[in-house]
Amino acid sequence: MTRTIALITPTYRGDLERFALLCDSVDRFARGYEQHYVIVNDDDMPFFARFERSHRTILPSSRFLPTWLWSLPPVVSRKGRRTWWSFRSGPLHGWHIQQLLKISAVLQLPYQRFCIVDSDNVFFRPFDVAAYAGADSIPLYVDRGAIRAEAPLHAVWVRNCDRLLGGPTTAFPADDYIGNVIVWDQSTLRDMTATIERVTGTPWAVALCKIRSFSEYLFYGFFVTQSPIHRATHQLTEQSLATSYWDGDQLDEQALTAMVENSPADVVALCVESFSSTPVSLIRDVVGLSEGAKPKQPPSNSASAQNANMGVTVKANV
Repeated sequence: MTRTIALITPTYRGDLERFALLCDSVDRFARGYEQHYVIVNDDDMPFFARFERSHRTILPSSRFLPTWLWSLPPVVSRKGRRTWWSFRSGPLHGWHIQQLLKISAVLQLPYQRFCIVDSDNVFFRPFDVAAYAGADSIPLYVDRGAIRAEAPLHAVWVRNCDRLLGGPTTAFPADDYIGNVIVWDQSTLRDMTATIERVTGTPWAVALCKIRSFSEYLFYGFFVTQSPIHRATHQLTEQSLATSYWDGDQLDEQALTAMVENSPADVVALCVESFSSTPVSLIRDVVGLSEGAKPKQPPSNSASAQNANMGVTVKANV
């Protein structure tokens, strides 16, 4: 039986141009999904209204965030960085909020499986979401042994997973489950959040807000691999669906073209992090989504396909 699948994209007005490119690529290349849910700050809703379609729904973040978490007005933000406040935790920022939104949306929305696609991704090859994520076995991306004990961020996230999930102490180097175009199963996530609540004695959102340093993808990955029941329903894969760039240097056309053309045959998306300041218009040109342009299809390189498990993701030093 094929499970129904929805796409989820949390975003904000600062990523509007990147989000527009993602939507164009989803409409051209993605199929096999029921609905594309887009979750934005309440005061950003007017900026995203034009993207509403029969298959795409724009939703306010207030629908999914706890009522005890308040968004401070933009005028009190530091350097454009939005802040959320609560008496139950310290201040939170947009990156924290997007993680909470992903978890809450998957728990609440009416589908069994979800494919999470952030707005800095763009599809450049056909992607059948149902074929990839709708079977009995759920794909779970893993980068084996990628997190060192001295990693300034990732190692802290791993240790917080151990604390809140109540599992055994993770040995380093630890596996990394952070990636692009990630699949989550709703029933698995329900059990994960229930485990956090049992271990901490607090609602899952409170527990995450209190620790502040966490990764939603690491929580899901560690929970699955520590649970015999859920490990049996997931299939670990070391091949990411996206070729990713996580460094700060701006990319030129030649570098972007090489990333696309050298991607293994089963890679369907490109992710260039926004902090690289690579122009969105250039990314649009390279993937063939400029107005009036014909889509560029990278050659299906047999050598790339054979080497797919080697991976091509350029990741931050973890």
